[in-house]
Amino acid sequence: MKKNQHLSNLNLKNFMDKVKTAEAGHKLDLSSDEDLSLAIMNLISIEEHLFFTGNKTGKIKYFNILNEAREMRKELMKLIVKNPEGELWCTSKHLLAASMRLFEVGTKAQTKGDHKSAHKFFEKSYHLYNLFWGLNLGLIKNKNLPALSREGMGKGFDTPITYKKSDFLGKVSNIIGKILDCCRE
Repeated sequence: MKKNQHLSNLNLKNFMDKVKTAEAGHKLDLSSDEDLSLAIMNLISIEEHLFFTGNKTGKIKYFNILNEAREMRKELMKLIVKNPEGELWCTSKHLLAASMRLFEVGTKAQTKGDHKSAHKFFEKSYHLYNLFWGLNLGLIKNKNLPALSREGMGKGFDTPITYKKSDFLGKVSNIIGKILDCCRE
């Protein structure tokens, strides 16, 4: 077995051991935190829309409202992102933002009748959302993540990166998706 493959398998085994420990201690009931994460996603979207509205209209009031939404988002993120080592804070924010945008692109594709593309966008959105939780629950660390490459991408990088269920991100997402259950009461 090659050294890199051995390290990858070891990282996945370490991750699985952490998941089993978390599951053995208690069922993870994060329904309030999951709702909070969705609220944070929407606050990020509000910030984006206010930015564009402020620039399109030239009205400063939209930037002032943007700042209020940003401050609220930062306050709420502190409730979930408790130990933001390195760039985990920004990574968390961008994972939620990307997840939300991919979800919206998926819903637009679905509305147009392109269900195949919609499903792909929904899957990517879900993977990013679960990666957010994996990082913030301490189940995975940034150093354990494989480097993403643009190998196999089209000219100009216009072909989206795809993840298969066998990929590390897909495995992480599937596992976290199974242990998080927003419907537990």
